[in-house]
Amino acid sequence: MPVTFADQPTTIHHADVFVGKPTILQEQGAGEGPVWHDTLGLLTSGEGNINRRNLDGTSSVYLADSGSNGLLFDRQGRLIICEAQNRRITRREQDGSITVLADQYENMKFNQPNDLTIDSQNRIYFSDPQYGDRQHMEMLDASGKKVEGIYRIDLDGQVTRIIAHEVDRPNGLIITADDKFLFVADNNNALGGARKLWRFAMNKDGTPDIDSQTLIYDWGTTRGPDGMKLDRDGRLYVAAGLNEPHLPQETADPPTAGIYVFSSEGKQIDFVAIPRDETTNCAFGGNDGQTLFVTAGGSLWSVRTAAPGYQIR
Repeated sequence: MPVTFADQPTTIHHADVFVGKPTILQEQGAGEGPVWHDTLGLLTSGEGNINRRNLDGTSSVYLADSGSNGLLFDRQGRLIICEAQNRRITRREQDGSITVLADQYENMKFNQPNDLTIDSQNRIYFSDPQYGDRQHMEMLDASGKKVEGIYRIDLDGQVTRIIAHEVDRPNGLIITADDKFLFVADNNNALGGARKLWRFAMNKDGTPDIDSQTLIYDWGTTRGPDGMKLDRDGRLYVAAGLNEPHLPQETADPPTAGIYVFSSEGKQIDFVAIPRDETTNCAFGGNDGQTLFVTAGGSLWSVRTAAPGYQIR
């Protein structure tokens, strides 16, 4: 059974995580998947494309009709893409060609690959929820039950399901720099669905210790956790919440949209509100790595942080 932090504080002990207040950068085009590149600037998924915010602040379409959500640069500088619309994980090579990394598991198409993370051995992990219409879902377990799972892609291309029914509907996920823990955003926006942040201890073979499943935070009846990132000191920044209710399934009284920050031990230590519906994801970037870019309802925001983000190197 999952365990919880019994001493989860009811008040936040602020740790001076943020420096200043969030600033609006653009009103549209930044729905999801922010990722920073030192030369390209910031890439985001939005309006069916991968969009680029250049270092000078101008915007352009980087990859049209991508149908993407989560984005990630690997250690070779190649862009890994969750193609939710095409139900696959791809890699954009340095020459611009596309390599399909995974498009099925046991001859079943994925649902909607959503977000991804990479460990120190360059194994890729991704979530595969299903939002909206569920009639085209193919992913089933051996008993015929629908699966919204988490998968690992090994360097030889083998795909392994590592989480099936341990969470309700996995969305954002991230593995710590030392490969010891995997955090999973469990975000089912249906009435009565889970809106929880979980932590799993990871084995060396890239599988989670299911018995270690620990509840870090529960958003209750508001919108749950979405994308997340780590800073250099191991703190976790989680995009979550709503400012306007989506009744009856999601409440927003009081407003909850913003970035929630948790210590490496799993305690909430800070929060910054984002005045847009809804807060979907975040990424560190900028010249010093101390700018947190936040996507919210298609808009893009930035807020300065005291510590730089953890960057894959």
